[in-house]
Amino acid sequence: MEEKITVAGMGYVGLSLAILLSRASRVTIYEIDAKKVADFQAGKLPIQDKLMYKYLQEEKLSLEATDDPARAFSDASLIVIATPTNYDPKTNAFDTSSVESVLRLAERYAPEAVAVIKSTVPIGYSRTAQARFSGTVLFSPEFLREGQALYDNLYPSRIVVGMAQRAESQEKAARRFAALLRAGALEKEVPLLLVGSDEAEAVKLFSNTYLAMRVAFFNELDTYAKVNGLRTKEIIDGVSLDPRIGNYYNNPSFGYGGYCLPKDTRQLRSNYGNIPQELVQAIVGSNRTRKEFIAADIAALAPETAGIYLLAMKAGSDNFRESSVLDIIRLLREKGISVLIYEPLLPADSYLDAAVVHDLTQFKRQSDIIVCNRVDENLSDVEEKLYTRDIFHIG
Repeated sequence: MEEKITVAGMGYVGLSLAILLSRASRVTIYEIDAKKVADFQAGKLPIQDKLMYKYLQEEKLSLEATDDPARAFSDASLIVIATPTNYDPKTNAFDTSSVESVLRLAERYAPEAVAVIKSTVPIGYSRTAQARFSGTVLFSPEFLREGQALYDNLYPSRIVVGMAQRAESQEKAARRFAALLRAGALEKEVPLLLVGSDEAEAVKLFSNTYLAMRVAFFNELDTYAKVNGLRTKEIIDGVSLDPRIGNYYNNPSFGYGGYCLPKDTRQLRSNYGNIPQELVQAIVGSNRTRKEFIAADIAALAPETAGIYLLAMKAGSDNFRESSVLDIIRLLREKGISVLIYEPLLPADSYLDAAVVHDLTQFKRQSDIIVCNRVDENLSDVEEKLYTRDIFHIG
């Protein structure tokens, strides 16, 4: 009988993994939101990813979706958990209740299955989860970009699988899971790292914190240049010519945002506890300071109405979660500046107590200044109104 794989969660991570694995295996997606399941069955995705649409329409995939846990988990030999784990500032930790819920279903319907946690969790979580699950628990961090999640699974930079127990049976399960990822990927020569689950969880948090640090560094460079009347791009071009630094991930922004970097940096800071550290705390603080500087810089221009052009952090993404622009809106409103939002993905007439304008021409006309994290061709006729720190636009 063909192996059954269940993927829990229909977000970027879950859907991209389900599509990847279904290229070579039989996969069932479990999603508690019945509407998302119905939409998926009708050929609609709850997220934006052009390559996912292409594969669903053109590839022969063994893939189905259900909100019925018995149907999803019964007879599954492998369960991949890709449910959201948002950071809870009250507890200073990820809310892992969605992962716990899936593990309970796995224990009920497939107690001998291998459970692979793809959700980002605190360091040490998978090891403690193993004690509550009769099957095998692994942790495998994902390294995906929103809007390019399937591409990043098809061409992964590396495969990391962490074992909750360093035992022969767990290593066998870890290698089997890695083989399934490689079987679905188009890039076959992918580095594989088998480690303990604590180490794998740390790889995820430290990787994203490093990326956040890089964003924060170039943002602070830009803040210095802006205050002193220097050309940011010329400085960054010179700095980035050093091959040890490189010319990537260096375009200033309003602050790092999105789903992963804000919560992962805060979780890592929390994991340190009483361990001496300065840098991780500084990264989190730097991001807050950058957004405050941007808001003050805009306010210094004395606009009556600031237009916010798009909320998503990245092109091709429909995700506003933790977008730095949301904090800019809040800070501008606190300074008494009226805010308009243009975001085609927002059907409502207001958001964050700010008016949403659906007509771009009207938005441009009503805005004294147009605040945009990244500039595109839609704004070419209002150059004189733009406020951005996008060096590929401002030079």
